Amino acid sequence: MMHRRVAQVALLVRDYDEAIAWYADALGFVLVEDTDLGGGKRWVRIAPAGDAAFTLLLARAANERQLAAVGDQHGGRVGWFLHSDDFARDHARLAAAGARFDGPPRHEAYGTVVVFSDLYGNRWDLIGPCA
Repeated sequence: MMHRRVAQVALLVRDYDEAIAWYADALGFVLVEDTDLGGGKRWVRIAPAGDAAFTLLLARAANERQLAAVGDQHGGRVGWFLHSDDFARDHARLAAAGARFDGPPRHEAYGTVVVFSDLYGNRWDLIGPCA
């Protein structure tokens, strides 16, 4: 039996270090790898603390087309979904880090959810367990 899974997705960023800092402070992500590839390019992977089975590859925009897509990789839609075992803790952490919320948390059939934007404007869902 073959097993396949998506292990990594690239996220366009303006600057490696500002992105590492924001995702660590706001989301509690950890730096999994930061390898210098030369010429100003780095291989930077971050992941939720305690779960490196899936990583985000922080890809610094290298041209005007990529720069234009920073913060809008999903055309204004929510494109990232972060599941939390403690919604209140993570919501407070995001607020303290300056995340912009689209409104108050709401209760849906699948859990408590709030839409927020990261430092670049990418829209995320923070999803906690059903109340």
